[in-house]
Amino acid sequence: MINKDSIENLKNNVDIVDTISQFLQLKKSGANFKACCPFHGESTPSFVVSPAKQIYHCFGCGVGGDSIKFVMEYEKLSYPEAIEKLASMNNFTLVYDDTEQKKQDTKAIEEINKYYKKNFVVNDTAKEYIKSRGIYESSIEKFEIGYAPSSGETINYLKSKFLNLNDAKELGIIDTGANGLYARFIERITFPIYSLNGGLVGFGGRTITGHNAKYVNSPQTKIFNKSRLLYGYNLSKEKIYKKKEIIITEGYLDVIMLHQAGFDNAVATLGTALTKDHLPILKRGEPRVIVAYDGDNAGLNAAFKASLLMAHNDFEGGVIIFEKGFDPADMVKDGKIEELNKIFSKPKPFIPFTIDHIISQFDLNDPQNKQKALHEVNEFLNTLNAIYHDEYSRYIAQKLNIRENLIKITKSTTNRNNNVQLSKVDIGELCIIKAILNDKNRLSSVLDIIDASMFDYHKNEFEILLTNIDDERLNSVLLNERLEDYDDERLNAELLILLGKFYSNKLNEVLYDKNYTFNEKSSLIRKIRDNISMLKKGKLITYNL
Repeated sequence: MINKDSIENLKNNVDIVDTISQFLQLKKSGANFKACCPFHGESTPSFVVSPAKQIYHCFGCGVGGDSIKFVMEYEKLSYPEAIEKLASMNNFTLVYDDTEQKKQDTKAIEEINKYYKKNFVVNDTAKEYIKSRGIYESSIEKFEIGYAPSSGETINYLKSKFLNLNDAKELGIIDTGANGLYARFIERITFPIYSLNGGLVGFGGRTITGHNAKYVNSPQTKIFNKSRLLYGYNLSKEKIYKKKEIIITEGYLDVIMLHQAGFDNAVATLGTALTKDHLPILKRGEPRVIVAYDGDNAGLNAAFKASLLMAHNDFEGGVIIFEKGFDPADMVKDGKIEELNKIFSKPKPFIPFTIDHIISQFDLNDPQNKQKALHEVNEFLNTLNAIYHDEYSRYIAQKLNIRENLIKITKSTTNRNNNVQLSKVDIGELCIIKAILNDKNRLSSVLDIIDASMFDYHKNEFEILLTNIDDERLNSVLLNERLEDYDDERLNAELLILLGKFYSNKLNEVLYDKNYTFNEKSSLIRKIRDNISMLKKGKLITYNL
């Protein structure tokens, strides 16, 4: 883990203009720099970088943040990966909380991978199996296919290299049983598994000598969590970002063969269904997701669970089911590349696939079963937003051969977009907010004078400011070149205008409000008129209503 103080030191030693200019051509624009945004297509620059604030913001698509955030978004990296990339770019040495253990772990697992690869070269049975599956030499090298020999040979190798056996145990290479130490991978073809940033973290193994379990994976360790990894992603990520598409399969051989056929955006889950833990990986680069599973019961159930997950998280894409016992690896081996191209171009979208799967579990000739199907599919539909509900109500009605009005909305949906919206703009209100952002010391004095309710158009932005003055959503205000940088005198003048408008509107409200008693209304009108009088004299007043 990277030391927190080291991260702070890195932030203090990097310059955002230097960082972003290594990726984009920046042009000076007043106190800031501009470029065409790399995150959406545009011909007129709306991407602004502020050297004074050390932040960036695009006024076209709304992205923004600091140097670390830019590297994360541009390079599609996790937070720790972006920090390491930024440190490398700036020749900055990071400090890790457990540096020695980190180096030792890497050495142990890399050494055993080298050993497995050497064993594969001299093992005719392993080579013959891989050849029989149609895998080329180039793919063997690309995916570093290896072979784990007997348990004793693996343990003797670890000892001969003076590798710490306790570390090897913690990394899932060996374990302890009733008869002492044993290797976890015995007489298996090995497929090394890498983390998102390219570090070796574990293995998958396929038996070729008849062990009970055809495939096994490394156990859960401090560096290996199969629910947060995708096999082949380290080799596929650039193509995934470029094609804006990811193909998810069930197995190692599917991935290898698809890459061999040119589908180099293919990955696989590691013996587990897609889970919410996979979502951060799948969101990188915002690709269309194609789930390509076998047509057996296990494959169909896994595809259904994946479809639910994708539908609930608004992923584009769909499902492909390989029927008649075929899988992607078989089709590549048989030369059916063109057929695969057509299949991958027309996946069944996640929502209709989910609906079809739910309905397929019931005998629709039985009215009672049809009612159950309607109930279950309606429950699913009500987990989606209203637009999808309207769109797919007709689809469900046709599938069930019922009237569309039987499909009901029973659950309200909410707007999940929390970004600041600037469709209605009041320059004066925004200039007040920007003045406070430019000098945070102004906030306490301003709070004595104004309230969020006084803002007609930008109440949301002011409330965000009150909650967290450093919130990234306010970067659009901070870097908006249409807004002046107010000094204290200009800020006071704008506050007088805001307050004058507010108290004038308040006076009209009170005059026609019938909920007050005569005495309450008289007292409140007098107070508001006194406030307006003070404002006309140029004096800011404490909020007192």
